[in-house]
Amino acid sequence: MPYGVTRTTLRSMTNIPPPAEELRILDHELRQLDARRAQLLARRSWLLGVLRSAEAPAPAWGPARASTQAQAQVPAVWSARAPHPRRPEATAPGVQNVLLVLGGVLLTVAAIAFTLVSWGHLGIAGRAAVLGAVTFAALAAPVPLLKRGLRSTAESVAGLGLVLTVLDAYALHEVALPEVDGTGYAAAATALLAVLWAAYGRSLGALRLPLPAAMATAQLPLLLWVVAVDAGHHTITAALLVTAAFDTVVALSVPVRSVRVVAAVGAYGTGAWGVLAAGWLSLEATGPSAAARAAALLALAAAIALGAAWRAPAAQAASGLALTGGLITVAAAGGVLRSVLPDVWTVPGHLLCGIALLAVRGTWLPESVRRGLRWSSASVQALAVAWALPLVTVVLVGPAGWAERVWSGAPSDAREAVTVSTPWPSNTETAPLVLAAVAAVLALTFRAGSHRSAALSGALGLAWAAVLVLPATLELPYLAGLLMLGVTTAATLTAAAYIRHAHSTDDGPARQTEPPTSAPTRTNARPSPITLTALGLALLTSLHLVALSLAAEAATLAVLGSLTALFAGVATWQKHEIRAVSAAASLAYATALACATGASLDWQPHHTALLVLLVPASAAFLAARLKEATPTLSVEITGAVAALVAISLAAMEPPVLALVLALCGVIAAGTAIRPDRRQVGYAAAALFVLATWVRLASWEVGSPEAYTLPVTVPALVVGFVRRRRDPGTSSWTAYGPGLSVTLLPSLVAAWGDLAWLRPLLVGSAALLVTLVGARQRLQALLVLGGGTLALVALHELAPYIAQAMGAVPRWAPPALAGLLLLALGATYEQRLRDARRVRDVLGRMH
Repeated sequence: MPYGVTRTTLRSMTNIPPPAEELRILDHELRQLDARRAQLLARRSWLLGVLRSAEAPAPAWGPARASTQAQAQVPAVWSARAPHPRRPEATAPGVQNVLLVLGGVLLTVAAIAFTLVSWGHLGIAGRAAVLGAVTFAALAAPVPLLKRGLRSTAESVAGLGLVLTVLDAYALHEVALPEVDGTGYAAAATALLAVLWAAYGRSLGALRLPLPAAMATAQLPLLLWVVAVDAGHHTITAALLVTAAFDTVVALSVPVRSVRVVAAVGAYGTGAWGVLAAGWLSLEATGPSAAARAAALLALAAAIALGAAWRAPAAQAASGLALTGGLITVAAAGGVLRSVLPDVWTVPGHLLCGIALLAVRGTWLPESVRRGLRWSSASVQALAVAWALPLVTVVLVGPAGWAERVWSGAPSDAREAVTVSTPWPSNTETAPLVLAAVAAVLALTFRAGSHRSAALSGALGLAWAAVLVLPATLELPYLAGLLMLGVTTAATLTAAAYIRHAHSTDDGPARQTEPPTSAPTRTNARPSPITLTALGLALLTSLHLVALSLAAEAATLAVLGSLTALFAGVATWQKHEIRAVSAAASLAYATALACATGASLDWQPHHTALLVLLVPASAAFLAARLKEATPTLSVEITGAVAALVAISLAAMEPPVLALVLALCGVIAAGTAIRPDRRQVGYAAAALFVLATWVRLASWEVGSPEAYTLPVTVPALVVGFVRRRRDPGTSSWTAYGPGLSVTLLPSLVAAWGDLAWLRPLLVGSAALLVTLVGARQRLQALLVLGGGTLALVALHELAPYIAQAMGAVPRWAPPALAGLLLLALGATYEQRLRDARRVRDVLGRMH
């Protein structure tokens, strides 16, 4: 280096390293940049996660360093949310129990494998020593374990010891007592093991396993013993029931809960099997002796159930057990009766036993037991009624077959009358007795209380069903059966009226003091359930009676006449709710009587229609004199239905149909005289118009004016009267409908008529209407008359227009249409331009 170069110059000079050294430096710097970039990317990802998970993250900077260069090198530290500690998925006691159970199971499997597989490799002494030592060790180990507080471990080891005792018993039979019967030995071994396990559990009171295990094992000895001695079905069933009794005693007396649970399960299980077996034996019994033995078993089961119900701590369980005991008692007594009585008396015998259970009312038994016995009695009665229902259904539905054999001849007896389309069920001759007995029980049991009305309604229904099936059951003569059903109808209908009348005696004077009114009044009193039941049964019996009477002509007429008079008589009773139904039923049966009378006299249907019209006439007469709203409405509706029946009967004969429609119009017009039935006047007018049209059609009149003028003239008169009373009424409302009815059909007919007379007459009428409208300044007359006149004139000019159009070239109509469209378009455009101009002017003014 030259001598004149100063130190400062040397310090400012750039020292360029060799290429190899420079490459090494560049590689080092690149590696540092990559590392820094990776660090920054990782930090960025973590910060994004914190921002997404935290609702309001707050930065917390760490302590700053003195040097700015050091702060730039050290990344910022952000406080993150403390992670939640992981909660264990299994508790420590659970893990402990799983380990202990698995250990006990593995040891038990090992002991069984040793006993069954490796037993033959040892001598007698070795076998006894091994089993005895292991069993003694397993049974003795819980004592020190309990002293150290290792209860769960002690339970596991004790369970192993109990299993080893079973293996000891098996080994003893295989080695020392191989000639002993296996089933008998198992019975003795299970009994001995149950006693030993119970003693072991009592000695070590802290263990919970031995006592329930002993209770479970105690279910087997008696059953295995009776199987070992080849006992019969009765003995096996008795063993099951005795075991159930033992379980019941244990379940009700032992304070240990686990033992009670096992005993209760055993009691229900063995008891259920015992009851099913005893019931099967009772059903299979072929004589009184076998039935008595089965009944004794059922009686034992019933005693167990009732004893458990007596001592049961819970009232619900006691009621259920008492219910079961009562049903078993009925099955036991009924099984004995079934063996000595004919098959037809099986259900009545069981029903008698069920009714006898009601004797527990007022006894010293607990209330829960008495409630259960009452429910068992009710269940038996319900089953008895269900057994009788098919017969009631056959009696009710069977007579419907006479609708296809009307007046084909009276059957010989009542049973033949109801089985015309359905067969008679077998062994159901005692059904009336069953129904009557249940009805009597209901009536006598619920003589007071809140359920009295429902019970009496049910009793009334059952008594009615008994009377309904009695004639067919006794095979009474046909006429006697009809007479009995007629008396039943009268009795139920009278009962409905009498019950309601007796119920209303208290407020009778109050009703008499009310001032009479001309308009129908509404009654707010509601009928009782007994009244509704009796009324419904009366109607159902009457329908059944009518269906049965269709077999003979005289019977049909007599029944319909009697029912008409009966319901009409009840409808004239004092004020009560059944008047509406009775009046409607009387009119309905009167309609049927009129139809039957016409058929009996060999009248044509259209002649019978005139006789049927007496019913709507009578209905209109009665409705005008009734004061209550409901009976009035029912009578009017029934009369309207009867009028429709008359119209349908006369539909095939137009002259008679016109007469029937006119008479119906007269009846409707008479009804419309009443102030509250003014709206019926429209129906009367429609009926008169229809009658006129039908008469014109029967005369083969084809002119539409003949049909429209009878409507137009009254309509115009009504419109004129209305405008006289109310001058503000519009002409369209007053005259529009009437004029339209005639002008429009006549105009249509005139356009299709090639002659000149009709268009002339229609045009003259339209001109007259137009002139009247112009004079009176009425818009409807001007529009309708002028429009009709213009169209009639157009019709007259139509041939000439057609002739002129024939001389016009074919291109002329399209050209005219195009010119019209162009003119319309230009006008539309002009209006749009004017609108824009007005908008611009208004904008400049603003």
